[in-house]
Amino acid sequence: MADTPLLSIRNLSVSFATSRGPFRAVDGVDLDVSSGELVAIVGESGSGKSVAMLAVMGLLPWTATVTADRLAFDGHDMLALSPRERRRIIGRDLAMIFQEPMSSLNPCFTVGFQIGEALKTHLGLDRAERRVRSIELLREVGIPEPERRLKAFPHQLSGGMSQRVMIAMALACRPKLIIADEPTTALDVTIQAQILDLLVRLQRDNGVGLVLITHDMGVVAETAQRVCVHYAGQQVEMQETAGLFRDPHHPYTAALLAALPERASGRILPSIPGVVPGLADRPKGCLFSPRCRFATERCRTVPPPRSGPELGLALCHTPLVGGVPQRRTQAA
Repeated sequence: MADTPLLSIRNLSVSFATSRGPFRAVDGVDLDVSSGELVAIVGESGSGKSVAMLAVMGLLPWTATVTADRLAFDGHDMLALSPRERRRIIGRDLAMIFQEPMSSLNPCFTVGFQIGEALKTHLGLDRAERRVRSIELLREVGIPEPERRLKAFPHQLSGGMSQRVMIAMALACRPKLIIADEPTTALDVTIQAQILDLLVRLQRDNGVGLVLITHDMGVVAETAQRVCVHYAGQQVEMQETAGLFRDPHHPYTAALLAALPERASGRILPSIPGVVPGLADRPKGCLFSPRCRFATERCRTVPPPRSGPELGLALCHTPLVGGVPQRRTQAA
């Protein structure tokens, strides 16, 4: 890992204005990603995973307020950049693969036009050069007959093919970091495996950093070097992948892993009771306390402190060691 991370985030928070007051969708997230590193972000829907990365990309609506102690990419302070300066970076050095390819691709323009738009804007290629590079990109992501596919509209492509086009667009300017937001959610199982294999291969071959937002812990185990676990907008644990699967320190992480079918010991698959809290039902103390079997009265009333790196930076009053809660006596 490089000494200076490619992406460095400290205390990132995102709030949205609502009729009931501000709602904090992301609360105090830290993240470092180096060149050539694959970091996974996991957690249930509503955990703020996508919102945090959209904040990095500058793609949140005007109702969002983004604050951070540091939000730096490749030496640039992303919060201090003007919109024009940010547009020079987004799409060229920092790219994103979105969750729904059919809604992310513009239905009014061909595949070739949409790939070529980034090449023209960021690299200044002429029409002939854009065509050559677009064909090369489609071939790189495994699309057959790339010359013919350039003339296709998004509705003429399958879900898997559309996702490959999205990956080609993200790779167009040879970015230094790619954020992949649940890139296989809308695809069937066989296509999911192909897309993930493609992403990981391209990431390794090109030496780019990759942030993978996913629900699939099996994919995380096979591909990621480090894992960030998000819950209700907070980053509750961060560990190297092997350590997290061997000895999770936050009760939420342990519950996620216990719900994996391959870890289930009985006939009934374990589940986590309840739902992720929203605007109106956020607990006073630990946000996971209503669903946590280790919760104490202190957990329900006092926000938890963050543990040290030896416990995976777990945001918990009772971090687990070997599956056993360690009661912390220091003041929060």
